Amino acid sequence: MSGTDGWVSTGLAWRDGRAVLSAVRGRRTHEREVVPGTGVGWRLGGPRRCIGALLAGRAERTPCPHRAAIAPDGGPVQCQPCQSVDRGLALARDRILDDGRTYRLYLAWFGEGLLKVGLTAEQRGTSRLLEQGALAWTFAARGALPAVRRAELTLSSAGLARERFKVRAKVEHWWEHGDAAHRRTVLTDARARAHDLLHGHDVEPLPDHPVVDQVGLFGLTGGAPAVYDAVEGLADGAVVAGRLRAPIGRHLLLDRPGGEPPLLLDTRLLTGWTLAPAPGRPPSGLSLVPRVRPEPPDTQEALF
Repeated sequence: MSGTDGWVSTGLAWRDGRAVLSAVRGRRTHEREVVPGTGVGWRLGGPRRCIGALLAGRAERTPCPHRAAIAPDGGPVQCQPCQSVDRGLALARDRILDDGRTYRLYLAWFGEGLLKVGLTAEQRGTSRLLEQGALAWTFAARGALPAVRRAELTLSSAGLARERFKVRAKVEHWWEHGDAAHRRTVLTDARARAHDLLHGHDVEPLPDHPVVDQVGLFGLTGGAPAVYDAVEGLADGAVVAGRLRAPIGRHLLLDRPGGEPPLLLDTRLLTGWTLAPAPGRPPSGLSLVPRVRPEPPDTQEALF
């Protein structure tokens, strides 16, 4: 199937606590919940195309008027004109100073030493924390966008938490993430310090918000698989197939037949490709990088 027809993947999002894969065909949208244990198989058709933009005042994505082709090897999933009008990107790039909505300031834990501060529109609930793959998190404050953004910058500048971490750094902590009590302690202590730092800010502190732990939801109670193959690139004609495990943020883990290591797919790589059903076909045409759980450090004292 060519990329001029068929369903174009728009990636994975979380809604009401459920992970949903979506695809568009013109202005029609098809959605499928990610259910662990379900077998999937898709053949990719190119070229990979821009997925359009979310415009101010509209709930649905507006298709790209140019049907622009985008790079096949990851990177931006929108052409430059669609990036310039997308409200989500405008917000992330501080081009929207206030949109009248209430925002929440969050602290999210992705692993030891990976404490993030960020903001999300209150109406989105917890979707942003699920999509980011936060292993545990808590809300620290709420208020108007300008005030919450200033609070975010204050905590980042103070060194309490960072605004961004690379995906690779997050994924490498899936093998070892301590216990729930430790995650809860780190976040409650960080929130208390955040409230001290935000004294005098025009935000409403949320001192009693619970710490939400998502390790079990992501199927990571025992850590990530000791060995897996990370999908680093897709190409026209490639086949993505396997049996789904629990989704982790925007990542899918797929078990392969025959005892081969499972696949880890960042669904942002899938975005923009035209998908056709490929029942019964094994994965093929994928650029894979093996990942192996590192050996624990040797703490035994040397004899000599």
